[in-house]
Amino acid sequence: MAQQTLKRELSFTQAVALNMIDMVGIGPFVVLPLVIGIMGGPQHIAAWIAGAVLSLIDGFIWAEFGAAMPRAGGSYVFLRESFGPRWGRLMSFLFIWQTMIQAPLVIASGSIGFAQYLTYLLPLDDVTRRVASGLLVITLTAILYRRIGTVGKISVALWVGVLGTMAWFIIGGLSHFDPALAFDYPEGAWDFTWAFWVALGQATVKTMYSYLGYYNVNHLGGEIRDPEKNIPRAIFISIIGIAVLYLAMQFAVIGVIPWQEAKDSPFIVSTLIERLYGTAAATVATVLVLWIAFASLFAVMLGYSRIPYAAAIDGNFFAVMGKVHPTKNFPHISLLWLGGTAFVFSLLFRLSDVISAILAMRILVQFIGGAVGVMILRKRIGEANLPFKMWLYPLPAVTAIVLWFSIMLSTGWMFALSGLGMTLLGITVYFVREKMTRGTAGTTEG
Repeated sequence: MAQQTLKRELSFTQAVALNMIDMVGIGPFVVLPLVIGIMGGPQHIAAWIAGAVLSLIDGFIWAEFGAAMPRAGGSYVFLRESFGPRWGRLMSFLFIWQTMIQAPLVIASGSIGFAQYLTYLLPLDDVTRRVASGLLVITLTAILYRRIGTVGKISVALWVGVLGTMAWFIIGGLSHFDPALAFDYPEGAWDFTWAFWVALGQATVKTMYSYLGYYNVNHLGGEIRDPEKNIPRAIFISIIGIAVLYLAMQFAVIGVIPWQEAKDSPFIVSTLIERLYGTAAATVATVLVLWIAFASLFAVMLGYSRIPYAAAIDGNFFAVMGKVHPTKNFPHISLLWLGGTAFVFSLLFRLSDVISAILAMRILVQFIGGAVGVMILRKRIGEANLPFKMWLYPLPAVTAIVLWFSIMLSTGWMFALSGLGMTLLGITVYFVREKMTRGTAGTTEG
């Protein structure tokens, strides 16, 4: 019943804004040099294209789910409903199980990246960087502690800042574009050997970290107007728009800075603007990158705070997470839990430790599970009852399963096994919990 108190106050424009600022965080500015280094030259653009293609394919799954079940919680609701009463409860529990760890890690990764870029402006050591990342999480939690209509207006303002900043970087770089630098391919760059595909997989792990978030609008499904139309539109506009921005940014950078230098730059955008316009402009650029990171974390925390809430009102998580603020109409306990956990993680971990772990932990349940689930859902409710239908079904769903499995392997055996291990542990906990619950019920009845 608590879910009925959520208001559908987010417009289409606000939904797109939240999705896009979720996607464009610190990710592209941090991983760009890593991707160049992995691929070993300007052919790194292939990894950004691969990430865009996978996002679009997967976007069909999220669009179909979101239009059919526009409720708070996103994947939690999708997995529960698509897999049916028995297995749906298990899959939705596993999603909450992984979210308990990976959602705060996602927020922490953004706050850690924020603090890393902040060192371009301030002389921060390791301790003060961690403090800065923790303070950012606290600040975001305080800003989000308000009704969704106000949050939607804030998101549009942040979105304008994100697009304007990206436009400055791209236009500045492309106006000084040097083809000799941008297409300075090393020998054998496009030899499609096994080594090339392995490198492409590893590099795509990094680019996908920058694309993730195109599904964020589904977590807010219970608060979006006309969701059957606006959710699919918001997903595809976000993916296409961000892909264009990312690809343009790659050429803007490597057309000015030799890739041999770019791959080792910890502040690639600051370096780009400093090369073009001087130190003062680079300082402004760094501030704008921090603005983008802030805006993205704003959207991420907003979306994730609705997931424990959805599970709680479903009886599959702690009931306290289902409480809605009496006057501001948002799940405030869930938001405070998320912010508090992310604060702790931001103090404990390094950015390089979490990017691959985040993907490996999510792929089996959220992405592969979602692709399987959407095929089951079609059989259960019938294609005619779906407000949005993916093109060329079942090709997008099957392709997504294959590609996500490849990405999981590309994270490395350690991370892939840790993701599998977390899933198996979650299954064990689920069945133990179910047995204890049945035992308690039997004792009560007796």
